[in-house]
Amino acid sequence: MLVIRFLRVGKKNQPSFKIVVTDKRNPPRGGRFVEQVGFYNPLTKEKILKAERIKYWLSVGAEPSDTVHNLLIKEKIIEGAKIPLHKTKKEKEPKPEELPKEAPKEEKPKEEKPVKGEKPKEEPPSVKTAAKTSTDKEVTKREEKKEEKPKEAKEKKTEEKSEEKPKIEEKKSEPSSAKATKGKEEPGAKTS
Repeated sequence: MLVIRFLRVGKKNQPSFKIVVTDKRNPPRGGRFVEQVGFYNPLTKEKILKAERIKYWLSVGAEPSDTVHNLLIKEKIIEGAKIPLHKTKKEKEPKPEELPKEAPKEEKPKEEKPVKGEKPKEEPPSVKTAAKTSTDKEVTKREEKKEEKPKEAKEKKTEEKSEEKPKIEEKKSEPSSAKATKGKEEPGAKTS
């Protein structure tokens, strides 16, 4: 199947395109094409198109790429509507908060402020919701874990320090005994 598309040529950051008729299976930068039917430089907006050859290839069955199709419509070589190349943003659906509020809100009973000298009324445990009790349990578990971790870390550090101290003392005692034996050797004696 034949297609009319751009073939990029030009330097880095200086694009220019050949408009070529090529097989659709060929890679865009392959360089192999059937015929060159135009040229386009997007920096200078220079366009050179062979309208007769483009119409011939379209009549044979070659399909233009979306960008080439829009360019041909702009140059009035073919008629039709342009193809939108860029994705359009979806319209945001109004959030439930933004919708007009038709249903009245349920009125919550106002809490009575305690009068001076009186104790505030406590709600019975049956009034608490299951969610509140579960969150309370989770919070207490987290607090317990936080308290356990520092205690364990402190215990480990103290154990390590107590183990290290005797080793250091033993090492200090060995070199002192080795120095004493060196001093006792006779200066003329051979070591084997």
